[in-house]
Order: sequence, then structure tokens, then C-alpha cells
Amino acid sequence: MKKLLKSLATLGIILSMSVSVFGRERVTINFPTAATTGALYPLGAAITNLWTTELDYIRANSQASGGGIANLNLLSEGEAQVSIAISSNCYESYTGTGVFNGRKNEKFRIIGGLYYNPNQVVVTRDSDVNSLAQMKGKRFASGALGSSTEGESNVHFTAAGLEYPSDLRIENVGFAEAVGMMRNKQLDGAWIMAALGNAAVTEATSTAGAIILNMEDEVIDELKKDYPWYANFIIPAGTYPNQDEDVQTTAIKMVMFTSTDLDEDTVYDLTKTFWENIEKLAENNRGLDGVRVEDAIKDIADLPLHDGAIRYYKEIGVIN
Repeated sequence: MKKLLKSLATLGIILSMSVSVFGRERVTINFPTAATTGALYPLGAAITNLWTTELDYIRANSQASGGGIANLNLLSEGEAQVSIAISSNCYESYTGTGVFNGRKNEKFRIIGGLYYNPNQVVVTRDSDVNSLAQMKGKRFASGALGSSTEGESNVHFTAAGLEYPSDLRIENVGFAEAVGMMRNKQLDGAWIMAALGNAAVTEATSTAGAIILNMEDEVIDELKKDYPWYANFIIPAGTYPNQDEDVQTTAIKMVMFTSTDLDEDTVYDLTKTFWENIEKLAENNRGLDGVRVEDAIKDIADLPLHDGAIRYYKEIGVIN
């Protein structure tokens, strides 16, 4: 009987530990990312592994997903607790506009801004195009129908004074196919939205006789009137083959977000652990190269921060 009671007591301790660790309730975090072939998938896996390893009460898991819009839907439905998307998609989810029209998620909160996704418009030298406005009547790959890339093409050409899509000869193809068509002189240009060092831009500038288009201040200023998530961005000279000068373009920041359903202490720990290990994470995730905590709340479209994140940023002086 004594042995049985001792066994039951031990079992009770184990069961208790499975619910609570050092006084903290266990927290499970589902973290959707994007397709397994993209950069977000390994990044999400690295972040969740870090949190699970460093925080005893956290069990975080990353999964493949349909990308930013799908991730925001999963957050709204309570199926995800943390994820990543571009700030434009986040803004529309929080305000219930755009693709989230009528589905406002007031619980949406930011953990921190990460890296920029710049717009990179490649055009062939033979096209004699030096501005977005000069693309009128040209053959152009704007991305798949309904994609974020096509959306970027639409708003930028509109800001440059063109009617989209009627003023261009549009091809709705992906990056790789677009570069092949440029090389075969079937296209004059293509829209590519991706982190610097993108393989398609590299191939276009090295094998398809392409340059990266510089965007005028007037176009960027016009965009910012209606779309608060855009930032001016410089592609440094030498980033790509045959690129001898800096190129100005626009960029949208990738942000990590959560919900008010996650408590302040937990989000504080997640935020602190992420930033204190940013250099380690960057070793195997190029997108995080140069990402600094000092820039965590810049260019995030005035989206609200989670209270736990605010507490950490105040603690280290990012917020006064």
C-alpha cells in the first residue's frame, strides 16, 4: 500500500509538472510560416526551436502554410498564436480593409519588426525604360493573378500615373519564368518582391541584360499618401551583377505578430529571448542579417504593439 501511495504521489508530481513549470502554466504556440521552399519556413522553425529550448514553459511548433494572409486568418481564428507577414497584410487585417474587408481583427498585436522585403523591378536594357511611367505599352510580368506581387505592381504603376493593367501588356507569370522570357526577348520587365540577393534578380542582371529600375521620390511620396506601410529603401551598389550604382525603391517590413489572447508575461519572454539571440538566428537565416532591436518599431505602419513587447522595449530603451 505504501508503495502504491508513493507511486501515486510521484505520478501526481509528474502530472502537475506537465501543466505547470516553475509556477508558469505551459503555453503552446503554433507558428505558421509559408511554403517549405521559401525563406520563412526555416526562419519560423529556428525561432520556435529557440523559444522551446530557452523557455521551459513554452512548447512552440512551426508549420508550413499558405503565407502571410493565411497566417493572419489562422491568428484571427485562434489556430495560431504567433506568425510573420508583411506589414501591409497586417494593417489590412487589423483595420478590416483590403483582402480582410469586414473581418477586422482587433486582437492583433505586433511583437516586432524584422527585415524589409524590397520591390525590385528589373527591365531589359533594350527596352530603354528608366522609370515606371515609361513602362506604358511594354510587355511586363506582374506576378500571378491575386498575388502580393501583382498587388505591388498595381499600386506602384497607378502611383506613377498609369492605368493598371490596361496601359501595359501584362503576363501573369512567376519570377523564374519571367526571367526566362526576358532572356528570350519576350518580356521587357518583371516585378520581383523579395529579400536582397534574390536568385531571380541575380539571374536577370547577369544573363538577361537587365537593370534594376530606380523609383522617383514623387512616386514613393504618392504611394505613402494612401499606404502607410511603405518605406524608402536603397539597394546598395554591387548587390547584383552589373549594378554599379545605388538603386532607390520601396520596401515593406516583415513583422512578427501575435494576439492579445497571449498574456503579457509570455510575450515579454518571447520578445526578450528573440532579440537576445538575434545574431545566433541570423547565422542560418540570411534575412535577419543586420536586423537590429533598435529598429524593431520602425516602419510598422503604426500598428499596435503587444503590452509584453512594449515592456521589453521600454526596459532596453527602444521606447522612452
